[in-house]
Amino acid sequence: MFTGIVEERGTVEQRDGPRLRIAATAVLADVELGASIAVNGTCLTVVGWGEGWWEADVVAETYARTSLGRLGPGDPVNLERPVRLADRLGGHLVQGHVDGVGEVLTAAPELRVRPPVPLLRYIVEKGSVTLDGVSLTVASVDGESFTVAVIPHTAEVTTLGRRLPGDLVNVEVDVVAKYVERLLEGHLR
Repeated sequence: MFTGIVEERGTVEQRDGPRLRIAATAVLADVELGASIAVNGTCLTVVGWGEGWWEADVVAETYARTSLGRLGPGDPVNLERPVRLADRLGGHLVQGHVDGVGEVLTAAPELRVRPPVPLLRYIVEKGSVTLDGVSLTVASVDGESFTVAVIPHTAEVTTLGRRLPGDLVNVEVDVVAKYVERLLEGHLR
């Protein structure tokens, strides 16, 4: 479980088949084999590390269902370690399970994204959404897209300040909305 508060912006060093190597420092402070680290909102498992880098094996399905498959050497990525029970929850509950890939329609500070159509029902004004691992509040929603306000600090320390129209971002909707829908399924038919 994550908070959507990015700890650092790392850089893709290498992608060799399923193996992804990321340059980083802060997220390595207490790293251990099998630890989880979110990369652009996608929970990955540490399988190796050294001074200033760590590696994860990414299965084909994860590459296909997220924007990670489009990453190459030099690309910046948002990184976050999982929340500890004693930590403050500064963002919202984020699972690191990407629901879909959205397209940036308008760049920050008023970042507008077109998500896959089935995800729109979970996105509500003033609700929470995660884009590339960043916890954000939805400012507005229309029939095909939604807007979030990206403050200057977030634009500077995450990849969201670099996203341009046409770029793809990982979208994770609020897990509470999905559970509520599931619980009400039988009552809504």
